[in-house]
Amino acid sequence: MHGSSMLRGMWAVTTVALLLSLQLQHGESVLRDLSVLEATLSQHRDLIRNPEGLPYDVPTSKLWEEYDFVVIGAGTSGSVVTNRLTEVPKWKVLLLEAGREEIKFTDIPVFAAHFQLTDYNWGYRTQRQKDACLAFKDERCAWPRGKGMGGTSIINYMIYTRGHPRDYDGWEEMGNPGWGWKDVYKYFLKSENAHDDLAKSEFHSTGGYLDVSHLPYSTKLIDSFMEGGMESGFQPVDYNSGELLGFSRLQVTQRNGARCSGSKAFIRPVRNRANLHVAKEAQATKILIDPETKRACGVEFQRRNGRYVVKARKEVILSAGAIDSPKLLMLSGIGPRDHLESFNITVLKDSPGVGNNLQEHVSMSGLTFLVNDTVALIEDRLARLEPLLQYVNEGSGPLTLAGGVEGLGYLRTKVAQTPSDYPDVELIFASGSLNSDDGRVVRKGLGMRDDVYDAVFKPINSKDAWTVWPMILKPNSRGWVRLKSKNPMAWPIMYGNYFDDPNDLESVVEGIKFSIELSKTRAFQKYNSTLHDIPLPGCAHLEFNTDDYWRCAVRQMTTTLHHQCGTAKMGPASDPDAVVDHELRVHGIKGLRVVDASVIPRIPAAHTNAVCFMIGEKASDIIKSQYGK
Repeated sequence: MHGSSMLRGMWAVTTVALLLSLQLQHGESVLRDLSVLEATLSQHRDLIRNPEGLPYDVPTSKLWEEYDFVVIGAGTSGSVVTNRLTEVPKWKVLLLEAGREEIKFTDIPVFAAHFQLTDYNWGYRTQRQKDACLAFKDERCAWPRGKGMGGTSIINYMIYTRGHPRDYDGWEEMGNPGWGWKDVYKYFLKSENAHDDLAKSEFHSTGGYLDVSHLPYSTKLIDSFMEGGMESGFQPVDYNSGELLGFSRLQVTQRNGARCSGSKAFIRPVRNRANLHVAKEAQATKILIDPETKRACGVEFQRRNGRYVVKARKEVILSAGAIDSPKLLMLSGIGPRDHLESFNITVLKDSPGVGNNLQEHVSMSGLTFLVNDTVALIEDRLARLEPLLQYVNEGSGPLTLAGGVEGLGYLRTKVAQTPSDYPDVELIFASGSLNSDDGRVVRKGLGMRDDVYDAVFKPINSKDAWTVWPMILKPNSRGWVRLKSKNPMAWPIMYGNYFDDPNDLESVVEGIKFSIELSKTRAFQKYNSTLHDIPLPGCAHLEFNTDDYWRCAVRQMTTTLHHQCGTAKMGPASDPDAVVDHELRVHGIKGLRVVDASVIPRIPAAHTNAVCFMIGEKASDIIKSQYGK
C-alpha cells in the first residue's frame, strides 16, 4: 500500500475504533446518533470493506400509481418474495418498508444487542402479567422487532436453525398440504449459500442468496461447551440435518464475518431490476379492500407526514411480521368482529383467529458462571485496535461473534411431552453474560430494572463469565395481539400469556438444572466455572439453587428470542382459528396473502429467521404457479 493510502486506511480504522469506543462508553445516547456517525465514514467506505450497493429509495412522486404486487415489509420473508416475484420481468413490484436502510454498524455481529436500543427496533413491550417479566421495568417484557431494510434480521443474533422434520409434518397434518418436511426442505436449500465445511455437507447447499457459515472466530469456552456436552452423554450434531439431539457450534447468517440480513441477501443483489421499486420510511396504514367484491386492491401508506395510496393489480403481500401483520389486518377490517366494531371499524371479514395463537420461545437470562481466566468476551476489550483490525481487514476476530453466542445444545428433559427423538429445550451458549458490558446495553435491551442489576450483576461487572439461556422449544401457552386504537401509528396490545401451561415453566427449570450440571464437567472445571450465587431480589426468600428458586427466577427474568409467530394461522377453512389457507391466501378476501412468521400454525423447534426465509421462498413459487409463471 502506498504511503498516502496506508495513512488513509489507518485513519479509517482509527475512526471506527473511536466511534465504537464512544458507543461502548456512552451506550444509548450515541447509539441513537449512529446515522450521524455513519455519515462521518461515508467518504471512506472504500477503505472499510466495500459494502454492496443499496437499493434506490424511490421518491413518492416517482412511484407508479399501480403495481402488479405491493409487498408490505422488507423483513426476512418480504425480502425473499420481492426478489422472487421480480424474477418475472413483466411484473411490477413495489416494496414498502416503514424503516430506513441498514448501516455499516448494524453489520457488526457482536453488537447485535446494541441496535435493540435504537430506532432500528420498534421498541415493543408486552402487557403486564402477574407471573412473568417481573424483574423488568413495569413488569413488562421487551419484544424487539426490527424496523428497517431487513426487518428483524438486522437486530437478531443471526442464528440459522431449521427445526425438526416433525414440525413441518405436523403443519401438514393440521390441514396444510405441501408443508411437510419433504416439501419445505428444498426451500431451505434453495436460499442457502453455505461456506466452510457446511458447503460440503449433504444437508446444505451453495449458490443461493443467503450466506450461512460457522462463526469465523471462537473462544476457548465453546470448546468446553462441546466437550462438556460429550461428557454429559451428547454427541456433536449438525442441527440442520433434521437430527437435533446433541451439541453444535453455531451456524449463522453471515457474509465475510458481517451480518447477512434478508435485505442484504435478497434485495441488494437485484436492486437494479427495472420492475422493482423500493420505498423506505413508508409505513403501510391500511390494506384497501373493495367491500363489494372483497378483493384487496391497494395499500394506504404514510410517508414524511403525508398519506398516499398505491394500487395493486394482482395482489397485496402482507409481510409485516407477527405483530404488525395482524394489526394491519384488523385495521383493514379483517379480524374478530366484536373487537373491530368496538373501534367502529367496518368488518369486511369476521376472522376470530387474527391476533390469536401467539407463540414464542421463552427463556431465562441471568444464569451466570464465573471463570478464572481471560477466556470470555468482555466488551471493554472489543474496542481495542487488534480486534478492530481483524474485523476490518479479515472479517474475523471477536467482533464476528453473534452477540456473544457460540453454540447450541438440544436435550430432552424428564418433563418433555415430545417424542423420544425430539428435544424440548435448547441451550443457547454465550461466552459472556449480563455483566460483560457493565450493564450498559444487554440488560437495557431486556428492560431490566436498575435495582435488580445493581443487586445481582454489578458486583461482578466485567468479570469473565459465560452463560446459558435455556429455551423451551414447544410451548403450550398462547398469547394474543389486539388493537389499542384505530390510530395506525399506535402500538398494538401484546399479551404473551407466558406459563399459562405450567409445563412450559418446568421445561425451562430443567434446562437450568442441566446447565448447572454441565458447568461441573471437567471441560468447564479447568476454568473453575462457578455458579454466580447472588439471588435475585424477588426470589431471595427462597433457598438458592432449589427448584422453587429457579421457578421464581424464570418468572423474574423471563426472556424472549424474537420468535413471535402464529398470529395469522395457516389452516383450512374448517378451522375457525385459521386466517390463511395453505397457499397463504386470507380466507374470504381475494388478492391478499400473508407471507411471514404470523402464518406459522405451530412454532417449530427453530429460531424463526431461517423458517421465514423458507416461507418466503415457498410462497413465491405458489404465487408464480397461480399465475402460470
